[in-house]
Parts: sequence; structure tokens; C-alpha cells
Amino acid sequence: MSAGNVVSTETRAPAEARRQPLARPRRRLQRLQRDRSLLLMTLPAVLLLGVFAYAPMFGLVTAFQSYDIYSGFWYSPFVGLSNFERLVQDSLFWQALQNTLVISAVQLVLYFPIPIGLALLFNEVASARVRSFVQSVVYLPHFFSWVLVVTVFQEMLGGAGALNTLLRRHGMGTWDVMTDPDTFRYLVTAQAVWKEAGWGVIVFLAALAAIDQNLYEAAAADGAGRWRRLWHITLPGMRGVIVLMLVLRLGNALTVGFEQMLVQRDAVGRDASEVLDTFAYYYGVVNNNFSYGAAAGLFKGVLSLLLVLGANKLAHAFGEDGLYRRHDR
Repeated sequence: MSAGNVVSTETRAPAEARRQPLARPRRRLQRLQRDRSLLLMTLPAVLLLGVFAYAPMFGLVTAFQSYDIYSGFWYSPFVGLSNFERLVQDSLFWQALQNTLVISAVQLVLYFPIPIGLALLFNEVASARVRSFVQSVVYLPHFFSWVLVVTVFQEMLGGAGALNTLLRRHGMGTWDVMTDPDTFRYLVTAQAVWKEAGWGVIVFLAALAAIDQNLYEAAAADGAGRWRRLWHITLPGMRGVIVLMLVLRLGNALTVGFEQMLVQRDAVGRDASEVLDTFAYYYGVVNNNFSYGAAAGLFKGVLSLLLVLGANKLAHAFGEDGLYRRHDR
């Protein structure tokens, strides 16, 4: 190689290096111009999220204050971590945390697989009219309030409900399920299944619709039966969505239904029904101890974040994307 070629190559490389940083903002601007209509459509949702989700997070400062509603954020005295120290020494808080984790674990085992099974069943229904009717019936309870849901279960399982009426007619002892602390975790899980399982089916039906139908035809041509197609095609095709929903479920594990617990707290007793949300409400808002309630809420939020990150890391370990795709994939 001649000296002139060497010089030209050396002078060309720095020039290209200088142009690359300038090209990146230009490409970003071109993408913004290309997607501006999509960005404008998402703007209302972003504004709502900012106003109702992120702006209220400023109130977390009260967890480190002795907050007074009349003094406000700016004039309430700063107390550091004293609210958290009081929190970890409160036996009622640990009881609420234990109830939350137990109910969440029961719902994870008994409730999470049900929408998957329902989606698989709906997908096998040949008649589109029958499938739409059954889906509408199963979806409907999602739009009921928790007061109505608890009322329906009270009419079925309460002291004067259908179950105890049947037991009395046959001379058997009664069992008021609605006030039994030992079965409360299973009761609230059954209520959640009846109310929300149909709505959860929507995501898994979308995952089923994304599976290539040619795979089923090829498997059937090779002699694979219904169960083998389910095991080797359907479930692997849904795995990514199942892992994603599981990660989200674990991140939401400490939220087991504030309204649901609040409606039934007096009937079943505090020891069985007190969860972190109701603890923060009763010992924070009702007792006008807002800083203590904010500390409990912040503890729950940090722990939920750790659960999400841990579950997402576990999803990456199994080769799935989880909430986001790793950079090295």
C-alpha cells in the first residue's frame, strides 16, 4: 500500500467518526417525524398516566415526615426513618404482610392457571356463535362491583344462603363460609376467579391466535393427536405470554383486592382479612396518621418492585423476554 493510500485512509476514518454522532440525532428526528401520528395518539394516555400515576408519587415524601394535613408538605417536620422503624416493630403490620403473601400464593396456584385453561377450551369450540356466547357470559362478572360479587357469594354460601338451606333440609349442620377465617383465603380466591378469570382469557386467546396454523396441519399430517399438538405446539406458542403474565402477577402479588377485603373485613375478622392495603387505610387514613400509612404503602411498592425485577430476571434465565428484551439477545 502506498503512502498516499495510507494518508487518505487515516484522514477518512476520523471524518466518518465525526459524521456518525451527527447521523444518530438525524435518524431519531426522522423516526419522530415518521411516527408523529402514533405519538400523538398515545399522548392522552401518557398525560393521564403522568397526572394520576406519577404526580401523586410526590406524596411519598410524607412517609419521611410527621405529616399534618393543615401544615402540608412544606411545613410538616421531617422525621427520617422513624415511621419505618415503628412499622417493622408493629406486629399488626407483619400479620397483614403474612395474610397478603398467603392469599397471593393461594391465588397464584389456584387462580392463575384458570384463564389459560379457559382460553384453551374456548379455542376448541367449533361454533363461533356458541364460543361468543360463552365468552360473553364468562366476561360479564368483570363489570360487577365487589359489593355485588360478595352479595352473590353471600346468597350462596352465607348463613341463610343456598348451601345452608340445603344442609338444614337434610338435617345436617350449617357452615357459614362467609364468616369462617380458616377458609377465607380460598373464599376470596373463588370470588376473584368468578369475577376476573373470564377477563384474563382475552390475553391468552390473543396468544393462541398468533400461533401459525400450519404447524397444527403439519403435526396432524404426521399423526400427532390432540394432546400432542397441545403439548408440543400450543403451550410452547403461549409460553412467552404466560411468562409475561406471571411476571406481572408476581409484581402485583402484594395487591390482593382492597375493596374485596374492605367489604368482608368485619364479617371474617381482622386477623384473617387484614392485608397491606387495608392496613395502610385503617391505620393511616382512618386514624389520621397519614405518614404511617404512606410508610406502609412505600414498603409495599419497593417490595413489589423487587418481586418484578426478580421474576423478570428469572424469565431471562429461562430464555424468555419477560417485561423487556435483554440487550445481549
